[in-house]
Amino acid sequence: MYAQMVESGTSDDSAEAEAFQRRIDAGEKIEPKDWMPEGYRKTLIRQIGQHAHSEIVGQLPEGNWITRAPTLERKAILLAKVQDEAGHGLYLYCAAETLGVSRDELTEMLLDGRMKYSSIFNYPTLTWADMGAVGWLVDGAAIMNQVPLQRTSYGPYSRAMIRICKEESFHQRQGFDIMMKMANGTEAQKKMAQDALDRFWYPSLMMFGPSDKDSVHSAQSMAWKIKMNTNDELRQKFVDQTVPQAEYLGLAVPDPDLRWNETKGGYDFSEPDWSEFFEVIKGNGPCNRERLAARNKAWDEGKWVRDAMLAHARKKRAAKMVAE
Repeated sequence: MYAQMVESGTSDDSAEAEAFQRRIDAGEKIEPKDWMPEGYRKTLIRQIGQHAHSEIVGQLPEGNWITRAPTLERKAILLAKVQDEAGHGLYLYCAAETLGVSRDELTEMLLDGRMKYSSIFNYPTLTWADMGAVGWLVDGAAIMNQVPLQRTSYGPYSRAMIRICKEESFHQRQGFDIMMKMANGTEAQKKMAQDALDRFWYPSLMMFGPSDKDSVHSAQSMAWKIKMNTNDELRQKFVDQTVPQAEYLGLAVPDPDLRWNETKGGYDFSEPDWSEFFEVIKGNGPCNRERLAARNKAWDEGKWVRDAMLAHARKKRAAKMVAE
């Protein structure tokens, strides 16, 4: 999930809040000018902001491979994917801005550590097979979370997710295609594909956030229909969908306790190492410092562009006022 550890605001017992909840329960969409509880607004800002930051930071581990992709076609496909992710970030920043927070404010919260991005992007991409694992597993997990968000209660977020999900499905297929080529290639290529699966399996399971028993803020988000499913529901669905795909590829999921459970109609599987997850969230993952340093460098070096655009806008506005 691209919005992990998002705290929900407190509930409101006022008459306005009760009327608001009735609208939510009836399946109505909440629009920017509608009355909303402050907790609802703050929760959305945190969730959409973290989601947007994840799309932007998510370009870094893949952008590193554009020039090193094995063919011109693969370079073009990966470049298109990275461009899509930049667009997703922009859609989401726009949705967040309808809640009264500026894009600059959101960026500053990312850069100084007040707002997070998905833990998965703090892991390195060491080989070309990792581009397959990221597309297949990471984007597959993202789709699992994002498809229900098309029904989320906040209109701008819901509408942004429609296009994002269509493009994410392309990303997932692109990753699976890479893994299929590698798994059916030479012995060395298949070994590389298995290694990528081994390293990205548990970080992908962590994307949905901590176990429901440790996710103390989900209940209010689900009551407001900001969040549509629990973390464990989505994680189970992801495992059930992905294990047969791994078997089709001839790869082994790195979980000795993975078993089909006929009673529940799904797989039993091992939990990720949640101590690792919380360490990564705290900023102690393999690439946390590298990712934030890259974003801070881009922000600092882009200042002259932002200043030039603002100066141009002021000049146009002044010229228009003179003309009038």
